Amino acid sequence: MLETYLRDLPLIAILRGLTPAEAVPVGRALYEAGLRMIEVPLNSPEPLDSIRRLVDALGEGCLIGAGTVLSEAQVEAVAEAGGRLIVSPNMNPAVIRASRAAGLVSAPGVATPSEAFAALEAGADVLKLFPAEQLGPAVLKAWRAVLPTGCPLVPVGGITPEGMAAYRQAGASGFGLGSALYRPGQSAEAVGRNARDFANAWHALAR
Repeated sequence: MLETYLRDLPLIAILRGLTPAEAVPVGRALYEAGLRMIEVPLNSPEPLDSIRRLVDALGEGCLIGAGTVLSEAQVEAVAEAGGRLIVSPNMNPAVIRASRAAGLVSAPGVATPSEAFAALEAGADVLKLFPAEQLGPAVLKAWRAVLPTGCPLVPVGGITPEGMAAYRQAGASGFGLGSALYRPGQSAEAVGRNARDFANAWHALAR
C-alpha cells in the first residue's frame, strides 16, 4: 500500500488548522493536483470529523490519517475514524507498535540516528525528519550512509517547492508539506494551486 503512494507522488499534505467544513473541498483540490497522502493534525478543530469526511469523500484512493499523534488512545481514535496514516512529531515506540498492530502506516518524527534506528526497530514504515530546517540536507545525506537501503526518509518543516532539490539530491524519499501548502482559512482553489506547484517541482526532480 505505502509503496504505491511513495512511488507515484510522495508528498504528504499537512492540513494543520483544517476545519470539518473545509475538509472535503480542500481534500478534493489536493486530489485533483495529484496528492494522495493527507494528514490532519490532532490539534486542529474537530480533527476526527475532518478525517471521517475526507475518507468518505476520497475513499481508498488516498492515504488519509492524523498528525501530532502522541498516544496509543489517539491511534485507536484515528483508526475508528477511518484513518490509515499515523504521523507524530516524536519517536514513541508504543505509538509505533499500536499503529502497526492496527494495520496503519506509522511515520514517527526522528531527529537523530539513534531515534531513527529505534523507530525502525519498533516497526516504523516511514521516518519523518523533523524539523527539516534544523537537520538540513547534509544530515540527511549522512543518515543515508548508515540507514537500511530503501528506508523512506521524509523531511518535514519549512519545505517549499524551491527548497526540495537539495533534500532530494541528499536522498529524500518524499516530503511533508505544511504552511507553504495550506494555512487555515485558505480557499480550496489556493491550496490546489500550491499543491500543483509542489507536484510540478517533484516531477521535475524525478526526471
